[in-house]
Amino acid sequence: MILVSSCLAGLKVRYNGTHSLDHRISKLINEHKATPVCPELLGGFSTPREPAEIIDGNGEDVLAGNAKVVEKSGKDVTELYIKGAYITLEKAKQVNATMVVLKENSPSCGSSMIYNGEFIGEKMAGNGVTSALLKRNGLRVISEEQFADNFDELI
Repeated sequence: MILVSSCLAGLKVRYNGTHSLDHRISKLINEHKATPVCPELLGGFSTPREPAEIIDGNGEDVLAGNAKVVEKSGKDVTELYIKGAYITLEKAKQVNATMVVLKENSPSCGSSMIYNGEFIGEKMAGNGVTSALLKRNGLRVISEEQFADNFDELI
């Protein structure tokens, strides 16, 4: 089973109430080969919600207690991101996920790039909180771009 970001499945769960539909992922869900998950909703957020970024590091730093996730208004939402990451990890275990495809750039789901924490649209290399936790636990986590580029090899 492949675990995928709910927004990539076409669900309107992104911070601004939109989705990032990937038709290949939607097809896998319809074929019961993938299951959607949204770490932010699992953590307790609603849709829409204020944009958030990791300040002073990346997902690994957040898990280590050395960085935090903050909304644009300045509200610290670190605990909700960590909670969502751990629930997502349990979901991955429940479905025996062999791979996880998450939305790039997200403070939860980014698997190679995240926003730099300054809310100016600039990105930096790094994992989001959920990606970092899943990778720490031995799961293969890739972005939707990596999935698209290697679709035929992965499926």
